[in-house]
Amino acid sequence: MVSFQDIIGQEQIKEHLHTALTRNQISHAYVICGERSSGKEYIARLFAMALQCEKRGGTDENVLIPCNECHSCRQALSDNQPDIIRVQHEKPNTIGVEDIRTQVNQDIVIKPYSSPYKIYIINEGEKMTPQAQNALLKTLEEPPAYAVILILTTNMEAMLPTILSRCVSLHMKPAPDHEIRKYLMEQLQVPDYKADVCVAFARGNVGKAKALATSEEFDNIKADAVSLLKYIGDMDMSETVEAIKKISEYKFNIDDYLDIIAVWYRDVLLFKATSDANHLIFKEEIQYIRKVADKSSYEGIEDIIKAVESAKARLKANVNFELTMELLLLAIKEN
Repeated sequence: MVSFQDIIGQEQIKEHLHTALTRNQISHAYVICGERSSGKEYIARLFAMALQCEKRGGTDENVLIPCNECHSCRQALSDNQPDIIRVQHEKPNTIGVEDIRTQVNQDIVIKPYSSPYKIYIINEGEKMTPQAQNALLKTLEEPPAYAVILILTTNMEAMLPTILSRCVSLHMKPAPDHEIRKYLMEQLQVPDYKADVCVAFARGNVGKAKALATSEEFDNIKADAVSLLKYIGDMDMSETVEAIKKISEYKFNIDDYLDIIAVWYRDVLLFKATSDANHLIFKEEIQYIRKVADKSSYEGIEDIIKAVESAKARLKANVNFELTMELLLLAIKEN
């Protein structure tokens, strides 16, 4: 059972799509932009289901769409609706011109098999080459009346202006923390202390919060990072070198590791300013948070947080991993 009521946040997008459905004012093309795992795919799937729902357009004003019950909805739920097409691409980082020509341009001229619309969902739209986008543009300029194209992207700037000018643009916004927390606790049965941590790291991204809440890997990263932060002040050089080797095990999840460090020191800064543990993310570690807050100055804590951001920037610029971590740990020990 899927419903627009299940979407967390995104009130503007929900209102726009609901109005389009109820007034039958459907555009031939939409671009939905948002972070990875922010819910773009879920919204696109819901909208496609609703457009094809056999109960849409009926006289009952209270009917919910998608109804989840009609033949089309059941097909869509099992990913077997023949008139909802997901554009595939063989190359992992590129959607090429042939992908668009064969799966969209040449297919779109064939009328829907059994539905009012023929819907194309192009996920990772930012991977379309300029040639692929220009090929798609030809379809967007003169689309069949039954065609709806949904382009999902993490980067609006990767889309050609000529593409954007022919689409309705919908921008995902960070979901409210309290709504994500409620979802994690009520739907996934996540305890409150863990929900707080996941919400803090998700930064409004529902999909990321859900992934973190159910990830054993994230629990391991958090446990190791917190253990390091609790005892780094007493580490000698050899122990620091071993710590860097340990961090390298999480190289592919380093953003999560660095986010944990940043949130830890934001807790330290908050506690130093307020002496109130109630609003801390790592409130269960208050003994150690208080110890660091007493030892460090405001400027020192802020320098550590800046050092974390610098480490992220260095890693994105492909600076040596071990050197980057060494500089970060040195900044932490000095402050």
